[in-house]
Amino acid sequence: MAAKIIVACGSGVATSATVAYKVKKLLAAEGIDADVEAVAVANLDEALKDADAYVAVVRPEGEFDVPVFNGVAFLTGMNQDEELKRLADAVRDK
Repeated sequence: MAAKIIVACGSGVATSATVAYKVKKLLAAEGIDADVEAVAVANLDEALKDADAYVAVVRPEGEFDVPVFNGVAFLTGMNQDEELKRLADAVRDK
């Protein structure tokens, strides 16, 4: 079964969709099957109900029941390898 990863930004359109595509591609290269969904922050609580991880493009507010990862790393490439390793370790074998 594929891991479910939620990527969220303010509107859930351009930036989160770009990060979601990149995360899916990077995880696939690691041999990890993942459903990566881009959503608006306004829909975050509902989207996270059955998710395995949250990639935040904007600074997350509050606490979450899933691990949270830095989406800006995937957007800019800065610290991307470290964030990818953390994400892959968290969702591997989900």
